[in-house]
Amino acid sequence: MKQQQLVLNERPNGLPNADTFAFKEINVENPGHEQLLLKTLYISVDPYMRGRMADGPSYIEPFQIGEPLSGGVVAQVVTSKSEQFQQGDIVTGMLNFQEYHVVEANQVRKVNTFGLRPSVALGPLGMPGLTAYFGMMHIGEPKQGETVVISGAAGAVGQVAGQLAKRAGAHVIGIVGSKEKANYITKTLGYDHAIEYKHGDVPRQLKEACPKGIDIYFENVGGEISDAVWPLLNTFARVPVCGAISSYNLEAGEYDIGIRVQTYLIKARAKMQGFLVGDYADHFKEAYEELGEAIASGELKYEETIREGFESIPDAFIGLFTGENIGKQLVKVAEQE
Repeated sequence: MKQQQLVLNERPNGLPNADTFAFKEINVENPGHEQLLLKTLYISVDPYMRGRMADGPSYIEPFQIGEPLSGGVVAQVVTSKSEQFQQGDIVTGMLNFQEYHVVEANQVRKVNTFGLRPSVALGPLGMPGLTAYFGMMHIGEPKQGETVVISGAAGAVGQVAGQLAKRAGAHVIGIVGSKEKANYITKTLGYDHAIEYKHGDVPRQLKEACPKGIDIYFENVGGEISDAVWPLLNTFARVPVCGAISSYNLEAGEYDIGIRVQTYLIKARAKMQGFLVGDYADHFKEAYEELGEAIASGELKYEETIREGFESIPDAFIGLFTGENIGKQLVKVAEQE
């Protein structure tokens, strides 16, 4: 039996386009001892993948030209040669982007979706949810009455981070790119205020929304958005640095140049800390339990933007950088059986 696989065709210069990707037909293999045959249900596309398309040093190996892209996948067990799993189990792992997989049993984990669509394991119960949890709760440490600002507030990470800050009693402002997203974070997620960066003066909007300054800035975007934040940092402010999506698609010869931040950090005695979700592996159980309970009770809300069909992965990925998604961007590959 044949299947489709998505590979890196060429390294993009600036925003990826259709030429960045190629589809390849490969065989579906049979599982051996302690292996599983999996059928892909959902594939996650994430901004960090753009960095892996460049051939440079980073915290994770770059994708290789002609080799498959990979990332978060939710799949269903078709055949199990391991006592740890049964046919029909829903699992997740970091896998190649293809329709079927033969993997060692220890490469994936069984997931509890709390009766929700299996895709939840790639959003609030996956890497984005964990990222929001550790960035906000372990680095940001929100307290009652503090002011929290989140850029990329309607994205997969931002939507969870803001709700966690609200649960802690903070006053939460989200920065978004459209009226639709502003309505989503305020009316559905409970943010106190939304700033639309495409409409109006962001420094002025921020100053008006944060008359007492900013205690926590959850950084997803970078660029001019962040430049507007630094002058408003309060004493002992915390800045968890999750991403800087504004600079991911710079073309060769372009540079991300902005305000020098050191003076603001010194004056505020602020803590600015980059982090990776894997840094907190010892605390995953704690995070899964808290996030799972909040999702199951309906207290933690989330949104997904889902494209249909394996062939739509490139468009879904490019859409991350044009702001088309609300919540987690996913591709549905097959139906659960």
